[in-house]
Amino acid sequence: MAPKISQAIKALREAAPQARLVTPDSPGEYQLLNDSYLSGFESDLLPACIYLPKSRDEVATFVRTIKPFVYSEVKFAVRAAGQQPLPGCANVQDGITVDLRDLKGIEFHDGVVRVAAGERWGNVYKFLEPLGLGVTGGKSTSCGIGGLATQGGLSFYSSREGFICDNVVNFEIVVASGEIINANAQENADLWVSLRGGGNNFGIVTRFDLRTFAQGPMYGGMVFYYKPSFYGQVAALVKELTSPSADVETHFMLSIAFAQAFGNGNEVTCLNQVYYTKPVADPAVLAPFIHMEPQIRALNSVKMQTLVQAATEQTGAGQSRVRCLYMNVNVKADVDTLVAGGDIWCQELEAVKEVAGLMCSYTLQAYPVSLLRNTGTNGGNVLGLEPSEGPIVNVLLLTYWADKEDDERVLDFMKTSLGRIEESAEAKGQRVPFVYWNYAYSHQNALQSYGEENVRKLREASRKFDPDGVFQVGCPGGFKLFE
Repeated sequence: MAPKISQAIKALREAAPQARLVTPDSPGEYQLLNDSYLSGFESDLLPACIYLPKSRDEVATFVRTIKPFVYSEVKFAVRAAGQQPLPGCANVQDGITVDLRDLKGIEFHDGVVRVAAGERWGNVYKFLEPLGLGVTGGKSTSCGIGGLATQGGLSFYSSREGFICDNVVNFEIVVASGEIINANAQENADLWVSLRGGGNNFGIVTRFDLRTFAQGPMYGGMVFYYKPSFYGQVAALVKELTSPSADVETHFMLSIAFAQAFGNGNEVTCLNQVYYTKPVADPAVLAPFIHMEPQIRALNSVKMQTLVQAATEQTGAGQSRVRCLYMNVNVKADVDTLVAGGDIWCQELEAVKEVAGLMCSYTLQAYPVSLLRNTGTNGGNVLGLEPSEGPIVNVLLLTYWADKEDDERVLDFMKTSLGRIEESAEAKGQRVPFVYWNYAYSHQNALQSYGEENVRKLREASRKFDPDGVFQVGCPGGFKLFE
C-alpha cells in the first residue's frame, strides 16, 4: 500500500474512531462488500479501504479528512447501491470507497418523502404504498437512489412526472468544505439545478427529498413475441408518441433480446415491458403492445399490480454479479431509424452469440414531450433537453455475460453496434446529441452532451461549492467537468 493512502486511512481512523472501515486485512467482509456490485467491472477494482458511514456527520468527517490527501494522489469513490455498470463510477483501485449502504431512514412530511442515501427504491415504495402514494423512482426494487436522482433517471411515471431528478425538491449534501447544506429552490438553487444531472461532481448527497403523489395500482407487465412483429411494434410506439393526444399515463420499453437461457436456439426474442399507471384493465392505448400475435403466452405477465409488484418483477428480470455494460444513443421518434438500429444490432450480435452466459438487448425507452415539459415546470435541470426536440427515444444496448476473458470481444460488439447505429441515425438526420448518463459507457461523455450553456452552469457551481476541485481531482469516477 502506498504511503499516502496509508496515511489517509490512519487519519480517517483517528478522525472517525466509531466509523466502520474495512480493509483487505478482513478478507471475508472486504470481499463480500466488494463483490456486491451489479457489474464485475466494478468488483474488479480493489480499494485500499471501504468506509461505511452511518450518519451524515461521518460523511462530513470523511470529506474534511480526505481533502488534504487528494492533492497527493489519494483517490476516492462514492457508492450508493452499486447498480450502475459504468466502470469506476462507484469504486476505485487502491483508493477509498465510501459505501453509503448504512445511511438508512425514510420519512414523510407534507407531501415529501425524505430518503437517506443508502436506501433502495423498493423500501421507499413499501413505505409509501400503505399511504396510497407513489414517487418517481427506479423501476427495480434493487436500484439505489443516488445515481438515478443525480443523473436523470427514468421511472414508470416519467411520462407524467418527468425525470427522477426533476422530482427531487431538496438535496442534503456534504460539499467539499465538509459542510452539510441543503440545495433546493430557496437555498443554493444553483447547486439544486446542477445536481439534477450533474452526478457526483459537487459533493456527497446524504438525503434526497422527493415529491410524492396519489397512486394506486397500475396495469402492465411483460409480453414476449417474435422478431417479425418488431417493426409493427415500433410503428405503434412512434404513432402514440407523436400523437397530439399522447397518453401521459403510459410507460413503454420495447426490446429485441437474445439469451442462451431463453432456449430459443440461435434466434432473438422480442419483449415489451409496458405499463398504464392508472387502475384501468386492458386500456386501449396498450392494446397494440400486449395483444400482438403470435406471442409466447406462457411468459405474458400483464396484470393489475402495485408499484412494489411491478418493480419486483423488473428486479427479477435483471442480473447481478456478472460482467455487465451499458451504452446508449438518443434519436428522434422515427420508425425507420429505430428499426434500422435493431437490424444493425442483430447483425453484429452474430459474432458473439456463443459467448458464455450471454444475455443482451436492444432496448427502446421513450422521452415523450410530456416528460420533457416537466423539466421547466419542476424547476429545471442541466440535461439540455427541450420539449421542442421531443418525442425522443433512448436506445440502450445492454449486455450481460459470464467470463472476464470475453470482455474485449463483447466490448467490441457493443462499440461497433453503437457506432453503426449512431452513423445510421446521423445519416437520416434523426440523431439527438444527448447521452443519458445512467446508461453511458466510459467513452461517452454524458456531461459534454448537455450543451455548452449547461456545462458552463455546472462549472460555475463546481467553482463555487468546490473551489479546490476536491470532487474533480479526488473523485475520478463518472464524468468530470474539466476534462
